[in-house]
Amino acid sequence: MATTGTDVETGLVKGLGAMDATTLVVGSMIGSGIFIVAADIGRQVDSPGLLLMTWIATAALTLIAALSYGELAAMMPHAGGQYVYLRESFGPMAGFLYGWTLFLVIQTGTIAAVAVAFAKFLGVFVPGVSASNHLVGAGRLGLTTQPFVAILVVIALTAINARGIRTGAVVHNIFTFAKTAALLGLVVLGFVIGRTPQAAAANVMDFWRNASWDFHTIRLVGVAMVGSLFSADAWNNVTFTGAEVRDPRRNLPLALGLGVAIVSALYIATNYVYLNVLPLAAIQNAPEDRVA
Repeated sequence: MATTGTDVETGLVKGLGAMDATTLVVGSMIGSGIFIVAADIGRQVDSPGLLLMTWIATAALTLIAALSYGELAAMMPHAGGQYVYLRESFGPMAGFLYGWTLFLVIQTGTIAAVAVAFAKFLGVFVPGVSASNHLVGAGRLGLTTQPFVAILVVIALTAINARGIRTGAVVHNIFTFAKTAALLGLVVLGFVIGRTPQAAAANVMDFWRNASWDFHTIRLVGVAMVGSLFSADAWNNVTFTGAEVRDPRRNLPLALGLGVAIVSALYIATNYVYLNVLPLAAIQNAPEDRVA
């Protein structure tokens, strides 16, 4: 049946441009991980040089993966991202299993973890937000202010995104620019006024401590990359919006490559600043792993 001029068009709105897609990559990647995983990585490798090497290897691996996804996104610019790629490559069953796993485990767990981390860091500035401040009940079965704040954050962001693609994009862009500026400010301040000569000298003297350049070192870096890869994850989220990005065959690969490059550079610079401000032992033993 032919459509008429009065028919209502349905479908997803192509409301995201190149900048929106890039900020989606950057905003999805930058989170609390950069401030907490350095401590565990430092304990794993026990070497300033290997700490930086872990982040450099993570950046290289992430960029390779992002460029590969850029090719897939250009070939299949549809809503669904990884689901579409798996379905088209390995059949409907692979897509079905991944889709439900993403919904029930991967995204659900990631959102919960990030929300709890946000509440945890908020507690530094607002002491009332704490895992020991109970609202209901007591012990492990009670509800404290920390998970309560995390739940409120998830509900609020869900409501914002439910209002439409442009509303969600504007709010996301604001938060992305804010946290990118904050991380960049941390790097600049660390270089300009935060540098501790004693800490920097100690880290330089022991820069390649425990680095024997054999399989043991490779294994150490590989194990340590669990944390850095977690903090650099979520760059693929932009592929889920393939049907909502204008000129997706150009903008999706551009956003993936540029966004991952920006965040990788910031992450490496941030860890370099850590080593110029704190000795490795202080990074390893940071309270609750909060290096910054």
